[in-house]
Amino acid sequence: MIKKGGESLLRTLIEVCMNNVKNILIADDSEMNRQILADILGGEYKYLYAADGQEAIEMLARGTDVDLMLLDINMPNMNGFKVLDIMERRCWLDEIPVIVISSESDTLFVRRAYNLGATDYIARPFDAAIVQRRVENILRLYTRQKDLVQMVETQVYEREKVSSTMINFLSHVIEFKNNESGAHILHVRTITNMLLHQLVKLTDKYSLSESDIAAISTLSALHDIGKIAIPDNILNKPGKLTAEEWEIMKKHSELGEALLNEVPANPDDPLVAVAYGICRWHHERWDGGGYPDGLAGDEIPISAQIVAMADVYDALTGIRCYKDAVPHDKAIEMICAGECGEFNPLLIHCLKTIAGKLDECLLKEQENFDYKDEAHRVAEEMLENKSLRLDYRTRRLLMWEQAKSRFYANICGGIQFEYDRYANNIVYTSWYEGDTPKSKLIRLSDGDDIELLSENDMAELRKRLKTTTREEPQITMNVLIPVAGNMRWHRLTAMTLWSSRIAEYAGVLGQLTDVHDELIKKERNRILRKENYEFKGVL
Repeated sequence: MIKKGGESLLRTLIEVCMNNVKNILIADDSEMNRQILADILGGEYKYLYAADGQEAIEMLARGTDVDLMLLDINMPNMNGFKVLDIMERRCWLDEIPVIVISSESDTLFVRRAYNLGATDYIARPFDAAIVQRRVENILRLYTRQKDLVQMVETQVYEREKVSSTMINFLSHVIEFKNNESGAHILHVRTITNMLLHQLVKLTDKYSLSESDIAAISTLSALHDIGKIAIPDNILNKPGKLTAEEWEIMKKHSELGEALLNEVPANPDDPLVAVAYGICRWHHERWDGGGYPDGLAGDEIPISAQIVAMADVYDALTGIRCYKDAVPHDKAIEMICAGECGEFNPLLIHCLKTIAGKLDECLLKEQENFDYKDEAHRVAEEMLENKSLRLDYRTRRLLMWEQAKSRFYANICGGIQFEYDRYANNIVYTSWYEGDTPKSKLIRLSDGDDIELLSENDMAELRKRLKTTTREEPQITMNVLIPVAGNMRWHRLTAMTLWSSRIAEYAGVLGQLTDVHDELIKKERNRILRKENYEFKGVL
């Protein structure tokens, strides 16, 4: 007898078991042959039947879940070769292995079946044990392959999510320096992506793949990184810059490249070259009237050309300390008329084409930035691109993330974190555990292990964050965190991020800086001063 409450558990176990059962499609015009194969393989599998090739294709086209197909060659309406041909053209063979079981044993038949994508070929009459073993082995092999694909997709998702998180973090690092640049960087990324996709539709002149577009769009975040080195009094000056000040401001493109040169990276990596080009040349112009090198035409890398246009558009339409926002239509008109320097005529055409949806896309990006869709898109692209090896794409992503993490560590230091209030998680990147950057995703629901911050510190952090406002979003507190097996004092500086649609903060950006030695020294000095005071009092 099943105890009370055990029924649901039993149902769950049954469902799990049923979900693990493999579906085998047997396509054979002989009902007897279909039954014989099912009897040989036994009750371990779930069987689907097709009386001819046409019926088998129709089942697959409807999305029928099939883990393995046993396929006869000689069938009415559509033979097995035609079935293999259609499955190959529709890329179904990537997911569904096919074992041909036929009375045809001629070498030409066997070779043709393999050339069309069959996984195995078994000629009748056959040994039942051989059929069982081959079916078992192929199912095991494809299951492992699917697990590997899932692992790669998950890895890509996590890497792309961290990449996007770090871009957001970088945006706000610069925003601390320059109150207008945080949203600007995210906008430039979106506009860059839209322009690139439109350019690819218009011409094949620049040979840009989806991977190239994703890389350029992401690396566009680095275009203004050199502003970190520009003095505040110039960067945030409300009025017009003097000639001397303007020359200093113009140096940010060269300073950005210099900062990137400090990052340990392979100079031959195409991604490194793209990053350098964007940083140094996003203020060059098509007619040679830009800076710092006066490049003209396609001397300017297409990545820098597009980021330059995206940069100008968002600078015009955004509010700055020295100007009001220009309306969308006016900004498009000014760019097309050459009032902001000359641009590639092809890019002018692209800008005009996307102008109607640009405003809407920027608003959507700002209010509802979603990592998941982008990650899934990248994973899907990677898996569908037969010319791009999965392991290469993954290795490239890993190396890219490591290089970026080292760069952010060099310019920021400490432990950076980002908290999404609605997803209820923290993503943080730390360099205190060794030379290799590490990322950690922490769920903050009750009962979970916080690891980085103690439960008491997390409770205090939440309490203080509730006191922040749009006008005063920043808080500071001291916390103890484990470093190399020891508890050390860190200063936690955090800033709340606010949505324009709701009256509460949507997330938090912050940094943990090691102040242990500083605090210990202060405490020792305080004790010494107290002891000296008491000693003097005795005297």
